Amino acid sequence: MAGRMARFDGIRQGIAVFAWAVVAAIVVAVLGAVAGTRYDVLDQLNAFPRIPSDLSDLSLAAVVLLVGVVAAALVGAMLGGLAGMHFHRKVDREGLGR
Repeated sequence: MAGRMARFDGIRQGIAVFAWAVVAAIVVAVLGAVAGTRYDVLDQLNAFPRIPSDLSDLSLAAVVLLVGVVAAALVGAMLGGLAGMHFHRKVDREGLGR
């Protein structure tokens, strides 16, 4: 997403796309908490393994893994923004005949 949107400042655009994804995830989590179990589709399917929801069940390895996944997503968004900026600069050079 960041690569398609970035035109002038790729890293900043990548960070903004990452931030919007975090905001969207928070909104969905809040909506899920407000809706309660009435709209819990995974509970009705019984086909997916359940993730422990008690915070005391989390280990240090799980927290480190979570931080690593979030960091990888942020780096990926920033690299996507840089790639998009590079693409747009190439298109602009060709369009301007330079």
